Amino acid sequence: MKKAIVIIPTYNERENIQKIVPALQKVFKTVSTWDMHVLVVDDTSPDKTYEVVKEMAKKEKNVHLLQNKQKAGLGGAYLKGMAEAFGKLKADVIFEFDADFSHDPERIPEFLKAIDDGADFVLGSRYIKGGGIPADWGFHRKFLSVVGNIIITIVLTNFSIRDWTTGYRAIKKEVYEAVHPLINSERFMGYTFQIGFLNNAVRKGFKVKEVPFVFVDRTIGESKLGTEYIKNTLLYIFKIRLDDLLSNRIFKFAFVGGLGTIVQLVALTLLREVLPEFKVLFFTNFLAATLLSIEAAIVSNFTLNNMWTFADRKLKTSEIPSKFLAFNAASAGSILIQLVINFFGETFIGLHELLKLPLIGMAIDTGIIFAMTGIGIGLFWNFFAYNFFIWKKK
Repeated sequence: MKKAIVIIPTYNERENIQKIVPALQKVFKTVSTWDMHVLVVDDTSPDKTYEVVKEMAKKEKNVHLLQNKQKAGLGGAYLKGMAEAFGKLKADVIFEFDADFSHDPERIPEFLKAIDDGADFVLGSRYIKGGGIPADWGFHRKFLSVVGNIIITIVLTNFSIRDWTTGYRAIKKEVYEAVHPLINSERFMGYTFQIGFLNNAVRKGFKVKEVPFVFVDRTIGESKLGTEYIKNTLLYIFKIRLDDLLSNRIFKFAFVGGLGTIVQLVALTLLREVLPEFKVLFFTNFLAATLLSIEAAIVSNFTLNNMWTFADRKLKTSEIPSKFLAFNAASAGSILIQLVINFFGETFIGLHELLKLPLIGMAIDTGIIFAMTGIGIGLFWNFFAYNFFIWKKK
């Protein structure tokens, strides 16, 4: 029989723990296909919650206590609890569960059914049909919960999950083993732990299922939700998006290309100042400066793309000369594409004013459209050539 362990982190929950464990035991009796246990992870509560749990454990074999000598916080308590449950206690699934009756124990069988049906990670969701939050919650609590989830959804661009911050969860051992090495750091020790753990599980491709439940506000003790929740959550989700952006190959390619444009303009300005005036047929100092500045940009782009954009496919020293020549050819191809589009556009369509911008007196004409089209196709060609020919995946 598979084993499921409900992990309850506690800090000054003496009164609540005396009530919630019997309530869980009552639900456990209705579950016939799982071996159900409770693991209380107590941060050495001043009210000695751990003493109550010790007495329970003496009478009931499926009640366990893990006592932290130092306060570990929510994330730390869960990580230690998971290590104990999946390690020493040989659990197949763990639940994250609050001691204060905020989470309805009666929904546990539904979580287990979702696991049996193939889910890896089950969320108790307040924001799907059948779920809800307390009607008498203060405005700030509703704002933090509802708007907070909306912001997280938008920033992480994952609209398949409706309740990112719920603390009522069931997690399979496979998920824990894949995710916990990624989040064992200080920045996940508070409520950010919930978002971080779920986000990493989603990125690993685990199947997430949401089941509805109505969140009930605690009647005994005080909420531990503080200002650090807002600060840490915002810092985490925006850092995640920034990391994603900086690791995105297309962003890197565009950034390097933009930097190359700056290199070209600076080089052109400097070269025009230092090259003497001359003219040999059509070859002038301006044309020489232009060609040299383009090559300076090409050298910059080649170097940065090799070191950053395609760092995972970095060229060997012996490959650099031939690949650099190929890079020049690809860059020339982009310029040729732009020239061809501009030439055919002007020759067969002509230059016509399309739109006048009255506030700044500027006209947008077909010439600008041709130029922008050429640049876009040229950029596409460059990325295609770089990705499949110069830094070809091996």
